[in-house]
Amino acid sequence: MIKGLLSVLVVLVAVTSVLGKPEKTTTSNKPEQKKEKRVPQTLSRGWGDQLIWAQTYEEALFWSRSKNKPLMVIFHLEDCPHSQALKKAFAEDKEIQQIADEDFILLNLVYETTDKHLSPDGQYVPRIIFVDPSMTVRADITGRYANRMYAYEPSDIKLLLSNMQRAKKFLKTEL
Repeated sequence: MIKGLLSVLVVLVAVTSVLGKPEKTTTSNKPEQKKEKRVPQTLSRGWGDQLIWAQTYEEALFWSRSKNKPLMVIFHLEDCPHSQALKKAFAEDKEIQQIADEDFILLNLVYETTDKHLSPDGQYVPRIIFVDPSMTVRADITGRYANRMYAYEPSDIKLLLSNMQRAKKFLKTEL
């Protein structure tokens, strides 16, 4: 009886030691690629995969307040040619990507929110609104069009960068 239990115990130990070992991967001649520090997010929708994007307006307001950073809300549509063109210019501009990463809470929406303050002059796309950490919509930071005050085109990318810097500057001087 003891010999039987001992042989069962030896078999169990052998099986568990084999199953407990991590699998060895075969080595290849290719050098290992460095891992990026951030995993691309689907929340970016192409506006900057390396950036951190909030999921909802409420979450973005919370992050803005707790991190004391201005919020940049981008309204767009996936099938809108104007939105696509602005998205491409925004994603390719390294300076905008850097300031967005370091100094802003970001949210891009393909739907309208219930907050009417985010559409002070109507609901159109693409539209970019800045909100400071006190949850005040910065109606004074506008684009170059009188009839669509918060609209930007790819040719307005330097104006957008300037407005991002203004939103950041107002944060330091007004709060």
